[in-house]
Amino acid sequence: MATIDRQTATLALAHALSAAGRGLPVFPLSATKLPALRSPHRGETPPVLCRGACGLPGHGVHDATTDPAAVRALFAAAPRATGYGIACGRAPHRLIGVDLDIDTTGGNDSLAALQQLAFQHLFTVPPTVTVLTPSGGRHLWLTGPPDVSVPNSAGRLAPGIDIRGAGGYLVGPGSVTTHGMYRLAPGSAGIAPAPCPRALLRLLTPPSRPRRTAGHASRTRQGQGLIQFVLAAHEGQRNTRLFWAACRAYEHGFGDELADALTDAAVRTGLTEHEARAAIASAARLTAGRPEHA
Repeated sequence: MATIDRQTATLALAHALSAAGRGLPVFPLSATKLPALRSPHRGETPPVLCRGACGLPGHGVHDATTDPAAVRALFAAAPRATGYGIACGRAPHRLIGVDLDIDTTGGNDSLAALQQLAFQHLFTVPPTVTVLTPSGGRHLWLTGPPDVSVPNSAGRLAPGIDIRGAGGYLVGPGSVTTHGMYRLAPGSAGIAPAPCPRALLRLLTPPSRPRRTAGHASRTRQGQGLIQFVLAAHEGQRNTRLFWAACRAYEHGFGDELADALTDAAVRTGLTEHEARAAIASAARLTAGRPEHA
């Protein structure tokens, strides 16, 4: 089994180096699709919300790099990595990932939903790099312009459609997870990601709510308080605390901008990224019709 592990890790590094050579920032992932390196701030009190400014590895997507030597160093520090993540929103490609989940209950067809959006908003989904996931879903890779930052979202565009933008990441093709391997779809090898259609880009970047300067400082304090609330969760409280905090953030008008930080905090308590983003998306939908609090 150890030999298989070494082979898998070697292949993961090879795939990551190949992606980095094409200008895609990468970092090592475990078989659970989470960052393979533990945070250097794990267990510190009070909790440290660092995005790599300390210079140490272990900050997930913030470790992502295209430098071959740095990629090798990250994988050397994570010998049991079985895959790699690709940071979205970063130059030169400014990747946007459209994650089309498969619905095992048969209730939603995310691909049909995307095609319906294309019909309604008069755009065509271009041929582009497509990665097939072990669960039967697919990731479409698109590129964004330098003057637009696409936020991460889960189910906001349509049920089963998650978006990976600035601060998010995609599992790279060739990665091996507990559920199987991520593979390039036929015809994807050797092509570059297509530019995101302008009409779709507008759907992915909802207009920002106007803010007052004094209110911004207050929201920053509120946001930090909500993050600390999530970090303090014990087993059995994690989903409930995250959902409550996300509801408060969306009610006060800064849910989208706090979503990544809340996700990071929830992952640190033991939730998976998918579980965290699903809870945050549920909070966003629940509070969508409520007025913003002053």
